[in-house]
Amino acid sequence: MSKTALLFAGQGSQAVGMGKDLAEQFPSARALFDRANTALGYDLAKVCFEGPEAELTKTENAQPGIFLVSWTAFQLLKERAPNLKFEATAGLSLGEFTALTAAGVMSFEDGLRVVRQRGRFMQEACEAARGGMAAIIGLDETPTREVCAEAGVELANLNCPGQLIISGEADKIAAACELAKARGAKRALPLTVAGAYHSRLMASAQPKLREALAAIPLNLPSVPVIANVTGQPHATYGEINARLVEQVTASVRWEESIRYLLAQGFTRFIELGPGTALTGFMKRIDKTAQALNVADAASLAATAEVLNAGLLI
Repeated sequence: MSKTALLFAGQGSQAVGMGKDLAEQFPSARALFDRANTALGYDLAKVCFEGPEAELTKTENAQPGIFLVSWTAFQLLKERAPNLKFEATAGLSLGEFTALTAAGVMSFEDGLRVVRQRGRFMQEACEAARGGMAAIIGLDETPTREVCAEAGVELANLNCPGQLIISGEADKIAAACELAKARGAKRALPLTVAGAYHSRLMASAQPKLREALAAIPLNLPSVPVIANVTGQPHATYGEINARLVEQVTASVRWEESIRYLLAQGFTRFIELGPGTALTGFMKRIDKTAQALNVADAASLAATAEVLNAGLLI
């Protein structure tokens, strides 16, 4: 029997207009955007729908915005495909918070507020240090780690075969890109980001996030939720908090997380939230797995149709 995992989008997937057609077509979606505005005390929906891009890209807006659109996609899919069953969740970086919320660990409002705080803490860390990130394409993990050690940067994301992300001081990232190309990388592309996420330059955000998480009541997850830091399921309450704090500076082991789920017999993966980055990673990790997504009204209809027909591709 097919086992389904839900995957939740991470930062970088934001785009002006995200969630707008869902809110316009589905009253329950509009209600969620209204709840979010009330919980946060400002019009996050307007930032998602209208931007401007510079405002949406701010970490303190992008993170709760992606959380909100991803959560809305999840709720709408449950409405449109009432027989949906899932046996695990995972999320890329901030998406791990959405994954935990989907598994009942925290409430929608608490998850939204703590992600907004996380974004603000990380924005403050970005402003305190001139950092950057780059995508290393076509170089394996071992030589990439050697490049990182030589350049003094860190391996931030292990997304899928052939795509790794490095993070660190901006000048060192530039040097690391040149080293990576010299070692055989097909491409080494600096990313347009506010700072050096998942590196030691984010350390100042950790004690603030720890305090924010301590104020939130948590439940144990109703299904396994895969931790970015370990590529294994979360266990105790204390471990959930510790891994979320650690995640701010640690590598995101996304490929390892997906391979764990594949080894557990998962064959269907549904990406929820703006963009299709996780679906793209999935195709690079295992082409035989069924990869679906919900980012807007059209993809919602298509995914619901597959689920309601009981189709395995």
